[in-house]
Amino acid sequence: MRSQFGVVLSVTMAVSCYAAQKPNIIMFYIDDWAWNGSPVAMDDAMANSRMPILHMPNVDRLAQQGMKFRNAYGSPQCSPARVCIQTGQSSPRNGFTVFLGSRDTYYNMQKAYQAFPLVPNVSDMQIDENAVTIAEALKPLGYVSAHVGKWHMRGDPGREGYALHDGATTNNEGNTLKADLASGEPLPRRLPKDMTDPKLMFSITEKAIGFMEDQVKQDHPFYLQISHYAMHEGRECLDKTREKYVKHPLVQAWYRKNNKHPETVSRKDDPANWLAMGEDLDGRIGAVLDKARALGIEDSTYFILVGDNGYRHDELRLTPGFTQPLHARKWWLWDGGIRVPMIVKGPGIEPGSVFTGNVVNYDFLPTFVDWAGGDPKQLKDIDGVSLARYMAGASPDEAFLNRNLYFHYPHYRSSVPHSVMISGSAKVVHFYERPDIPMLFDLSGDIGEVKNVARQQPERHKQLYDEMMRYLKAVGARFPKVNPNYDLEVYKMDKGTKERLQWGPFEGKRTPEEDEIRP
Repeated sequence: MRSQFGVVLSVTMAVSCYAAQKPNIIMFYIDDWAWNGSPVAMDDAMANSRMPILHMPNVDRLAQQGMKFRNAYGSPQCSPARVCIQTGQSSPRNGFTVFLGSRDTYYNMQKAYQAFPLVPNVSDMQIDENAVTIAEALKPLGYVSAHVGKWHMRGDPGREGYALHDGATTNNEGNTLKADLASGEPLPRRLPKDMTDPKLMFSITEKAIGFMEDQVKQDHPFYLQISHYAMHEGRECLDKTREKYVKHPLVQAWYRKNNKHPETVSRKDDPANWLAMGEDLDGRIGAVLDKARALGIEDSTYFILVGDNGYRHDELRLTPGFTQPLHARKWWLWDGGIRVPMIVKGPGIEPGSVFTGNVVNYDFLPTFVDWAGGDPKQLKDIDGVSLARYMAGASPDEAFLNRNLYFHYPHYRSSVPHSVMISGSAKVVHFYERPDIPMLFDLSGDIGEVKNVARQQPERHKQLYDEMMRYLKAVGARFPKVNPNYDLEVYKMDKGTKERLQWGPFEGKRTPEEDEIRP
């Protein structure tokens, strides 16, 4: 019998039979990949919760063989997301809220933001030495761990328990096309025909497969995090894959509409490049899945496919009639900035199942410990909970469904300092520039965050706002302060202020069409 969460309840018996064997855990961590950035619909009732033009048969395979998560949340930027995964802690607790700053309280504004309304906060610069990472938590349970690809948390992955890693990599290592600083040559406008390792996805996969082979040979259970540089900007792909999309009728229509030619369009503007990068990435995911099968470990391995932060892909609009389902994008705590795609396949997980409870990136650590035979309750100072029993078919209770998820971004970028708490289907949003505008949304019927119901539900708003602030203060979150040197005219002249105003706080209802316009 299938529950309302799309999970077959009888699978728990299969999990009990499997419990004696230590499972392997492989995470495909994808950079800058929108909730609707794959051909798999994250909500079967929403046509625009998928990217139909994109061909990713291996992602489709994972969804058919595993569980997809409608309401999975990451972070507004890649580095905080990665720290949340490693530590099981929310960003306000671990203090790593953006990739900048130091351990002081406020950002030195000599160059930027000196006339903005608020003095923004800094961020921790690496994982706290007292925090327990995934690799450190799994090692006593007999696991060997590897992290290949993008780290972007500073520090040394080896000191965080990883036996194999690529060092403290950032975005830069993943761009195989680089400007020639010595000669002053800029990045090429178009992709070379002879590219063989776009975004390092082939070499990353080869290294990951080598690790898998070594651990199977030594009969070690393992954790392997494959942190791809795709789908981050700096679009790179194989020429033969690009040619496939160049010929696609919808891409051809885009060239005509925008007066572009496939041989002269810049690589950043060309939708064929992004689509081909996605299909090439899918092939590398498939290579790992096929190797697991060849090694005889497919049935004893959990495979997690998930994005780091929210995003918005303009390629969605290549499909006639499609509009953006979520509000805003990366750097914002609107759902367009934090909701991510997530699929999990593994022992005891019912093929083709769906989970609609809220899950978040800091749930992974306790879940992995649970799978490995440890006790997640022994993990100290974490915010996540194990999802293992729900993946095995248990129906979540009200306490889980209505638990609070916390997001905190006390910084400027194209966005502004703000905080969010999601509790069930309720979402409270607080902008520190405009504390006079209370914001509350009901995501159950308003996934696009169009209608602010705070004025209609003042008691509910106050209750959730107070809960959020109590938590933020309890975990030592940093808060921006009013800037005595604020200059409205300077603020209005900043190139990012158009977006800050367009996607900032609002009363009543906003116009959803604004999500179709790049600020």
